[in-house]
Amino acid sequence: MRPCVTELRLSAFAGHRRARFSLGAVTLFAGASGSGKSSVLRAYEALARLGGGALLGEVFPDPVACVPQGARPDAQRRRGFRIGCTADGPKGPVRLDVAVQAEPELRIVGERLSAGGVVLLETALRDPGRRTVQAAWHTGGPAPMTRAPLPDDRLGTALLPLRVAGKTDGQRQVLAAAEQMVVALRSVFACDPQPDWMGVPVPTGTGRLLTGCDNLADVLWRTREECGRRHAHLVAALSAGSTAPVVDLRAEPLADGTVRAVLDRADGARTELARLGYGELRYVALALVLLTGPGVLDVDPAGEVPAAMQTLTLLADGLDRGLDARQSAELLRLAVRMAERGHIRCVGAVSDGARAARTDGVTVVHLGP
Repeated sequence: MRPCVTELRLSAFAGHRRARFSLGAVTLFAGASGSGKSSVLRAYEALARLGGGALLGEVFPDPVACVPQGARPDAQRRRGFRIGCTADGPKGPVRLDVAVQAEPELRIVGERLSAGGVVLLETALRDPGRRTVQAAWHTGGPAPMTRAPLPDDRLGTALLPLRVAGKTDGQRQVLAAAEQMVVALRSVFACDPQPDWMGVPVPTGTGRLLTGCDNLADVLWRTREECGRRHAHLVAALSAGSTAPVVDLRAEPLADGTVRAVLDRADGARTELARLGYGELRYVALALVLLTGPGVLDVDPAGEVPAAMQTLTLLADGLDRGLDARQSAELLRLAVRMAERGHIRCVGAVSDGARAARTDGVTVVHLGP
């Protein structure tokens, strides 16, 4: 019963209107260029960052691009977009819906958190001249609701643990629902491997994989010794997706203090990662992500919740970009196998939905042109 997002709603976002997408353990969006695959993942990542406490302007640097094409401004020249999700977990399904004004000023103008048919938090913009929204959350005591202003540039759900005392059953219900939603959203890693940088020697640092995977050698320098069992699974996955057997993937130190990643082949040959092709490098990076966790990836999970109660969600736009048929199939099988253990989920976009649909355990959502 680890909290996880099981539905994504794009009521009005970019090219989507009244769209609802059910999310399984491994869900892939397929469709022609321009069908909206990337915007689905962009909306999911935006919710995740808001759930982590990010400012609205950081999450939406170009908010007008998120407004549905052809959306007309109202009498006050306002236009915006609406997104939401459902997080399942110990408290059952919890819904979050957010309305964002993109013009003339970027701000959250409405938010609703609900569970079991009860609205637990609701915000609304009452005074456009103030940079706050009026919030009301469920109390369940002598006063059924508590009202207070909240900032209009942050998600109210993420702020509730700082505002709700938890003294009544109603307040505890609000806190439990908010925690479930925040935990489900915060454990998200948006990964887009950049092969041009992955083979370059890097200095040793935190050992936490960045979203572009350009510090992969630094991560291997740490994880090869710390996570021997998972490293063995990684080597097996690389061998299955390679044209020649692989017996090890490791980082070796250089004279200038940096480290570089190399593959050891079964014939005794060593191949620097920089010599691999574009698709091979992406395959290496994505396999590493699927076989690691929040302690290795550059994510900010809910620290107050034990890791065993959290599920990491990998967001990968262009999951099969540059991969051949064998690599795509092996990567999807690895994603399904890791998802079955309950510690990781995967939401991605692919160009070949028919190929992905042939893998047991993968849900493919076909988007129209």
